[in-house]
Amino acid sequence: MKEYSKWVSTWGTATSITDRREAVYAKDITLRYPIHLCFDGSRIRVRFSNLTGTEDVSITKAFADKIPLKQRGQTPITIPAGKEVTTDEIEYNAVAGGTIDITLYLGQCTQMNAGTLVTGPLSGGTYAYGDFSTAGTFPDDLSRPTSWYYFLNTVDVLTEEKNRAICCYGDSITAQDWPDYLQKELEHRGIKDIAVIRRAVCGTRILRQYDCITYQAYGLKGETRFPIETNIAGLESVIIQHGINDIIHPVGVEVNKFRPMTDMPTFDDLAGGMERLYIDECRKRGLKVYAGTLLPIYGWRTYAQFREDLRTQFNEWLRTSSKFDGCVDFDKAVRDKESPVKFAEGFDSGDHLHPGKEAYKAMARAAADFIEKNS
Repeated sequence: MKEYSKWVSTWGTATSITDRREAVYAKDITLRYPIHLCFDGSRIRVRFSNLTGTEDVSITKAFADKIPLKQRGQTPITIPAGKEVTTDEIEYNAVAGGTIDITLYLGQCTQMNAGTLVTGPLSGGTYAYGDFSTAGTFPDDLSRPTSWYYFLNTVDVLTEEKNRAICCYGDSITAQDWPDYLQKELEHRGIKDIAVIRRAVCGTRILRQYDCITYQAYGLKGETRFPIETNIAGLESVIIQHGINDIIHPVGVEVNKFRPMTDMPTFDDLAGGMERLYIDECRKRGLKVYAGTLLPIYGWRTYAQFREDLRTQFNEWLRTSSKFDGCVDFDKAVRDKESPVKFAEGFDSGDHLHPGKEAYKAMARAAADFIEKNS
């Protein structure tokens, strides 16, 4: 008989600022997100986040499959502006490899500021106009798929002591497919005591953030994000693949008034930020911290030799610094052997910055190899 005594996160995403569009409110809408379960367990709890909201959010109804979710025994569930809340625990027969549907119904006019764009083979949800919170399926004519996760932040399972979580922390490259492929790869290899928790925001930087609505969706700076996003039950270690946007964003105010060249970091800025904001935080909390090298950028629209030089210097530090417990060499996994400043053939998504599907699988394999060797 298995004993379930430890809370471990089975799924998670970051909470960022949603893309600033003409409409920022929704009403009478149902959101449903299928969540992959990594472990067997006996209870579930869910964290909702309104971290980037400026108004309180009221979730009229929330369900884990067909079981109502409540906060202090009540619904609606209220998430104050700038805060996160965790639901009451519910009894739930969690089965590793299974799926639990988390459904939210927003009956009142709701500010949709808090959300994150995420893709991958284990990611994605559906929304429907109207209250379909208890419906088995949504009507085709009133629903559409979505890759935006609103308010849903983390799902925890009460599970066995041996189970643990690893956090993949970064920007759009990590917000896309490789963490999902890593979860699948680990399970394929028979490593079933690890949950891969993604904390990633498209466009985010280590050192700075944008306050203009044009780029607000690029998220909070590392200093603000990291302590919050590593609040993960059962967390053992963090893989940090972050910093490329610090390098490629600054272009000068004559080109883009929101991206001055004064934002361009030096190597010491990047390494110092990584150490002060991430490594020191992990050490304080007894977490292992692994570096992830930055991928090729040759051909990207702001590519320049000085940016390439900085990326190369930073990568070499990530590979060799004793500050880390190790390094996942993503760059080596996806670069062209003959011309290492570029992606290997078939690995470029087409924009010369983001990997394609096969490259994401290669990143996952590299991470899985590293985890197998270092666990």
